[in-house]
Amino acid sequence: MSRKITHFETHDIRFPTSLTGDGSDAMNTDCDYSSAYVTIFTDGDEPLVGHGMTFTIGRGNDIVCQAIAALANRLIGLEPEDLFKNMGKTYDYISADSQLRWIGPEKGVIHIAAGAVNNALWDMFARARSKPLWKLRELVDATVFRYITDVLAREDALAMLKAKEAGKQERETIVREVGYPAYITSAGWLGYSDEKVARLTKEAVAAGFNHFKMKVGADLASDLRRGRIVRSIIDDPQYLPQGSKGRDSSSPELQGKNAGPTGAVLMVDANQVWDVPQAIQYVKSLEEVKPWFIEEPTAPDDILGHAAIRRALKPYGIGVATGEHAHNRMVFKQLLQADAIDVCQIDSCRLAGVSEVLSVLLMAAKFGVPVCPHAGGVGLCEYVIHLSLIDYIAISGTMERNVLEFADHLHEHFVYPCSINSKGRYNIPLNPAAGYSIEMHKRSIAEFEWPQGSYWAKARTGSVN
Repeated sequence: MSRKITHFETHDIRFPTSLTGDGSDAMNTDCDYSSAYVTIFTDGDEPLVGHGMTFTIGRGNDIVCQAIAALANRLIGLEPEDLFKNMGKTYDYISADSQLRWIGPEKGVIHIAAGAVNNALWDMFARARSKPLWKLRELVDATVFRYITDVLAREDALAMLKAKEAGKQERETIVREVGYPAYITSAGWLGYSDEKVARLTKEAVAAGFNHFKMKVGADLASDLRRGRIVRSIIDDPQYLPQGSKGRDSSSPELQGKNAGPTGAVLMVDANQVWDVPQAIQYVKSLEEVKPWFIEEPTAPDDILGHAAIRRALKPYGIGVATGEHAHNRMVFKQLLQADAIDVCQIDSCRLAGVSEVLSVLLMAAKFGVPVCPHAGGVGLCEYVIHLSLIDYIAISGTMERNVLEFADHLHEHFVYPCSINSKGRYNIPLNPAAGYSIEMHKRSIAEFEWPQGSYWAKARTGSVN
């Protein structure tokens, strides 16, 4: 059936999370979690639709939505089935407008806008095949190899995928039964009181989580105090779910994670606030709370800085993680080449869509570095569960080392929200209509679109409760 892309819509969706204290960290203190959202439409007797987004923390949507429109306009008149045949080439096409590429290239506003457009096409692709995105199997032709063939050539990717082929069905069966392991951030924001941190940590332990992340970097004494609170709860068997004995801290999946007596793991996140020497000194001072890793200890582009921090912290048993703001696959390539990270953190809205994410997943697997995706923002959990499933089933073949972030807010705005089971693990998205799981309720768009949505209209008049 012949269809052509006819038009698209963009929406600037902003949620007032800065008013609640959610999303507060040492660098970003006034986050209004926001979605620069695009929907792409086709013609035909059975028209297709694809929804995509990228993430900002507020006013960035002003320029990102303009960039999305400029890139999406390149798709008008094209046949989606031609695009689906080779999503790697489609990625190149979307990024190939030389005048727009010039103000990147492949980084910044243009790149994350390209992510929203690419993500919308992937959503359309999955819907056209009546599958959730993670069940699509066209991986090699979907991957972007430009600029990374010195580390990962197409032939390497084919060999890696072939090596994992035999166990794919068994791994899919396992993950559908037990769920995908998650870590929780929602208890550890800097804006929370000690009492709230303690309450939310107890609730997270009772919900089955055993990996916990805490924001740090504003004040060392406060960080140590909060870290002791979290550790006192996650290491105490009395807070475990009824009938649970915790996990064996010496088990292979917990090796090197500084797991406590219940098998619980603590991670800390500085959100880029330090220079390299500051990061080394500060994190050494956090040794007593035994973090598995420090996330984003310095500028996200500083590959050699991350490598220096990693070397300095290695004797203390603390690793280094980054990737939330690594703006393209080339930065990840160099982080891996330089032995600069212990944990690779992809971001589904910072990289330019699934095709570029596949590049990073394949490189991380080749280097043997676990992937723990960032998902602390609106829509990111809905996205990255698909990516983690692709990684486990088809690429790395492991999931217990590769925990996926979960943040417990704003899921109610999505038609196909992600969810967590009683063991603190992601349920697997199975609805064939879900695509890439990012379709937003029309009522949420009507309420939170900037500046005309009903919430923001009331806010201007002072009538918001």
